[in-house]
Amino acid sequence: MAKLFRAAIMGPPGSGKGTISERIAQSFGLQYLSSGHYLRESIAANTEAGVLVKNYVERGLLVPDHVMTRLMLPRLEQLNSHSWLLDGFPRTLAQAQALNSMCQPDLVISLNIPYETLKDRLSDRWVHPASGRVYNMGFNPPRVQGRDDISGEPLVQHDDDKPEALVARLRHYKDVAKPVIDLYKSKGILHTFSGTETDRIWPYISSLLSAKIDTPPSDTCQTQTP
Repeated sequence: MAKLFRAAIMGPPGSGKGTISERIAQSFGLQYLSSGHYLRESIAANTEAGVLVKNYVERGLLVPDHVMTRLMLPRLEQLNSHSWLLDGFPRTLAQAQALNSMCQPDLVISLNIPYETLKDRLSDRWVHPASGRVYNMGFNPPRVQGRDDISGEPLVQHDDDKPEALVARLRHYKDVAKPVIDLYKSKGILHTFSGTETDRIWPYISSLLSAKIDTPPSDTCQTQTP
């Protein structure tokens, strides 16, 4: 039986986490769990956790740590026999500590992208709200302008992707992410990649994962016990 491998990816809005995560999942056979996608699924399915999440999302509030962990940890327990990649969780130190109490990742990828690159990407970013599919008018435009490729429904640009909101959004990410980055750095599992183009960063990430996945993981995941 193949050794299990667990990883997480971190990065500010517009850093290319989604694109890189999909490449990792496809190339290395990891189950890809995006917290954003999972939140939308839970809301659409009207689950107990989804109803709780919806109350915050509709008011434009961040989902609190205790709600995120209540939503995500049971999902990870279901994947106990799978290798996985987390995107969007853990986002805060409290979430990282909750995750570590159940399962310490074998590797955490942090994307370090210059501000000007993030600004350019986000100002061209349009989203299909129902699915979370993201388009960039510069390098990944929809087939029909302003319309989602799959559903044909209208695309929107989030207010917080607009330049005037971006500085505050990136500052918030930096403040919240730093303790998480420091935690994983202290555990020796953090790997940071810098650059302005996803296609240039990807070969380095791929090489790292090829080396790491060929070696036994540092830890195994356990269902948390009281």
